[in-house]
Amino acid sequence: MSVKGGNLAMQAVRSSFGELRPALRNLAQATVEAQRCLLCGDAYAPAPCTVACPAGIDVPGFIRAIAQGEIGHAADVIFEDNPVGGSCARVCPTPILCEGACVLEHEGEGAVEIARLQRFATDHRLLGTGADHEPMPMRPTRSGRVAVIGAGPGGLACAGALRELGLDVTVFDANPAPGGLVRYAIAPYRQWQQPLDEEAERLRRRGVELRFSAPIEGEAALRALEAEYDFIYLGVGLGEDTPLDLPGQDLAGVELALPWIADLKAGRATQIGERVAVIGGGNTAIDVAREALHLGARDVTILYRRTRTEMPAYPFEVEEAIAEGVRFLWLVLPTGFVGAHRLEGVACRYARLSEPDFDGRRRPEAVAGTDFVFPCDTAIGAVGQVARRTLSDWIPGLEFEGSRLLVDPATGQTGNPRYYAGGDATRGGDTAVAAVGDGTRAARAIARRMEEAGS
Repeated sequence: MSVKGGNLAMQAVRSSFGELRPALRNLAQATVEAQRCLLCGDAYAPAPCTVACPAGIDVPGFIRAIAQGEIGHAADVIFEDNPVGGSCARVCPTPILCEGACVLEHEGEGAVEIARLQRFATDHRLLGTGADHEPMPMRPTRSGRVAVIGAGPGGLACAGALRELGLDVTVFDANPAPGGLVRYAIAPYRQWQQPLDEEAERLRRRGVELRFSAPIEGEAALRALEAEYDFIYLGVGLGEDTPLDLPGQDLAGVELALPWIADLKAGRATQIGERVAVIGGGNTAIDVAREALHLGARDVTILYRRTRTEMPAYPFEVEEAIAEGVRFLWLVLPTGFVGAHRLEGVACRYARLSEPDFDGRRRPEAVAGTDFVFPCDTAIGAVGQVARRTLSDWIPGLEFEGSRLLVDPATGQTGNPRYYAGGDATRGGDTAVAAVGDGTRAARAIARRMEEAGS
């Protein structure tokens, strides 16, 4: 087996693959693309792209500004609704959101490249000359304080909206840097760290207090927050990877997706074999498989227990993975990992799907006598994340449905009236921009509560 080592090899391979969504080269290229936009919508009927954006960004508004050469104004339009708009421009599944709703796409002319235009405007403000024009911090204009737990997209969006509404807000995060899932769990070929630090700094300049390496763990820590803050927003995401719990999982070469991605993004040395098996069928499994190819693996295969029809991954990303060379083995149940000292293969058994059960899902059932070993030297499990159910031990009134923390969808309020929540903790896994929308809605609801309390 030939094992390629870590960050240097990854950077060499990435130089040939490039970013998934590369930046527009210059203002001329951005202007030409912006001028393709039909500038749909008005005050009475928003454009389809804006309706499709969970953050509600005025897409025609910022594109119009780019077409007119007003790049700073374009960035302002984006950040008004999404303070992590630069990161979302890199990681959003735009083919099923704004670009998928583009009128030109439905007319067969190809959607306006909204994500790349959004990146162009936000990078100008965050990373280019537009950074000189950032506003100074605002003073709180309303009484009351809010704590936000989690500096992922939802938490940062909630904090930014609260600050714009005049409230005093502090963000706490256990990690040493901002970004949550986007920084630590989205594959590098989509986004490294930039511009997360710049987005967080912009919020700091607006007056948001950010505390990193500051975990809020246990009942005593939450009671201390409750004594100091009027409301608390939970943007904690999901927990660790769902364990595989299969024989041989301690063999060298067996990995779990989230720590593997985190090591890559932190620049820590990692290894990838010639033949890689990825276990799972969601978007993280697709991310891991494509990143493994970008690292130089010769053969990458996703092992999934159902068929392509049941895969929860976005169909367009499955197509892109196939186009890049990822293979799929359907109706396969891994039963263990094989090897003397290092992984040599995944023991598997073929499956068939049952009749739909009470919730309409067809369950995979093992087919006796179909055992085989899929040869590989690296196996990466990507079968989901566990919920942070310990919150219910510390915060009375929280309710869960499976892995999802239940909230009022219109406000984000939990069963405990002082706590609001959004993002993956309430959705069981979703997009970064969906978390942004949740955080913004919760911020507005909290501000209304503050007004009602003061009136």
